[in-house]
Amino acid sequence: MSRTRLILPSFAKVNLGLKVISRRPDGFHDIFTVFQTISLKDTITFAPSDKIRLTCTDPNIPVDGSNIIRKAVDALKERYSIRNGVTIHLDKNIPSPGGLGGGSSNAAVTLLALRRLWGLDVSTDDLVATARSLGSDVPFFLVGGTAIGSGRGTEIEPIDDIGEAMGLVVTPDIDVSTAEAYQAMTVPNLTNREVERILLNCRFEAKRPDFLARKLINDFEKTVFARFPDIGEARQTLADLGASPAMMCGSGASVFGFFDKEETRQTAIKALGEHANWRSFAVATISRREYREALRQVF
Repeated sequence: MSRTRLILPSFAKVNLGLKVISRRPDGFHDIFTVFQTISLKDTITFAPSDKIRLTCTDPNIPVDGSNIIRKAVDALKERYSIRNGVTIHLDKNIPSPGGLGGGSSNAAVTLLALRRLWGLDVSTDDLVATARSLGSDVPFFLVGGTAIGSGRGTEIEPIDDIGEAMGLVVTPDIDVSTAEAYQAMTVPNLTNREVERILLNCRFEAKRPDFLARKLINDFEKTVFARFPDIGEARQTLADLGASPAMMCGSGASVFGFFDKEETRQTAIKALGEHANWRSFAVATISRREYREALRQVF
């Protein structure tokens, strides 16, 4: 077991489009999305210990067994018969909940950190099975950069990074339940052949050089905006301020947009300051190479 303390970034993500394809027999849904890591991040400190202890700067984040970080610790201990403990401190900056994958990112970074701290002789691919058991977005954060997510969102296919882009994330003070967002949608039950055909078309579109310039759609937006108009207003505000694309992250409540000029982004930041109940963050895309470099201690 390593005696080295680790201080690691835990990056957020946005969804460059999200299509809900079909309702699955297991009660989940087949989706297609393109994940993209961004510079907005939490910071997590891991230290060797005989016991398991989690603390957090945000008093609204639970630090008991319901926290996905604790679930990641417990899953690894059970899977590899580990008796060691760990002390973990989460410096929370990513809005939670918010559709930005903060909890999933925290879990994935925990898996990587504990592999190092506990001296586990397992590859990153070996960690994927544990990641899938923790949540739909978790496997993506073992990859980073730009990647296709399909199935429940746990099937990850890295693709060419979209390149450097300047963006803004806006998070209204609203809690959107992902489960309720799915329940509000009318989703067909399709055959495996129909699902595969749709996925093939989606993959083709996602790999086009002009992918970002095409019309990107998040299927959750219609029902979520109907219930929470403030989220739709935030998305429209970004678009009116020059963001393209501008869309919702996951099932919300965060929205994001990319800007082609820093001057335009700065003007948008000033305008967004008028909305007291919206948190805004200036962000940049994080490529797969940058992601692995930031986490080089555990990759």
